[in-house]
Amino acid sequence: MSRYILSRIAQALLVLWGAYSITYFILYLLPGDTLSIMLSASGVEIDSLSAQDLAKAKLYYGLDRGVFEQYFDLLWGAIHGDFGNSLTLNRPVSELLVERLPQTLSLAGLAIVLSLIGGIGLAYLTAYVRWQPLKVALSRLPSLGFSVPVFWMGLLFIQLFAFSLGWFPATGNQGFASLILPAVTLAIPSAAVYAQVLQRGFQGVWKEPYIITAYAKGLSRAQVQARHAFKNAALPLLTLIGLQVGNTVSGAVLVETIFARAGVGRLAQEAVLRQDIPVVLAIVAVSAAAFVVVNLIVDLLYPALDPRIAHTPKVS
Repeated sequence: MSRYILSRIAQALLVLWGAYSITYFILYLLPGDTLSIMLSASGVEIDSLSAQDLAKAKLYYGLDRGVFEQYFDLLWGAIHGDFGNSLTLNRPVSELLVERLPQTLSLAGLAIVLSLIGGIGLAYLTAYVRWQPLKVALSRLPSLGFSVPVFWMGLLFIQLFAFSLGWFPATGNQGFASLILPAVTLAIPSAAVYAQVLQRGFQGVWKEPYIITAYAKGLSRAQVQARHAFKNAALPLLTLIGLQVGNTVSGAVLVETIFARAGVGRLAQEAVLRQDIPVVLAIVAVSAAAFVVVNLIVDLLYPALDPRIAHTPKVS
């Protein structure tokens, strides 16, 4: 068991390092000069500086060093929680994250809860219903959920529930009410995935011997589904929850832009457009860390729920 845990932790650290490193080198290859971006943000045109002043500026900001030297300096700082300063906002990146992170965490947290409730509820109802037309209609809903583009869904919700009905604010961070529409928009694709996987899980367990035995003991369909079928059909959801955290974080970029929320997702979009490398790297590091931690927890929970995973027979 300890070997299993150590291997999962090692894989998690490797993923975290890989995400940070790949992002750094991609940003480095993008057209544009870091010093020019910094000077433009300060209202200074790079063409107005002499070659000597440019050399001094590069030396001051550490831009005279090679790409790998800068990479290792940034990586070492990130390991110690120091992401440096924003190139364009001239503020510590950690300070920007502390300001924006609560908005994104509240959005992602509510979206995850809604997606689990909606996805599991839909799959559970689909498995329980016996009337075939309704069962078929319910089973088709997940396909609709993840085939509709998120941006279109968000705009539709704004038009219907904000402008037409006036139930919720269209944009901004004005309390819990302003969180509902973006959270529902972000939750629907994940809920559709959960529902589809759980529906297939239910289909796979209904003919298992333990289900037949439960019926033979006189249990009703509702009791069999709640006590036996759901527990076994829901095991794949653990892996999906870990994977969907990454989708939720990436989806927050688009959703926060649509609903004009001042969160990490919108900060990431602005930083990419401005080529603010320290900010982008910090957001990637935090997002990857969240993804890795959730998946690590899932990996460690799996052997407890299914001991066969931790005790795989060796082939001699």
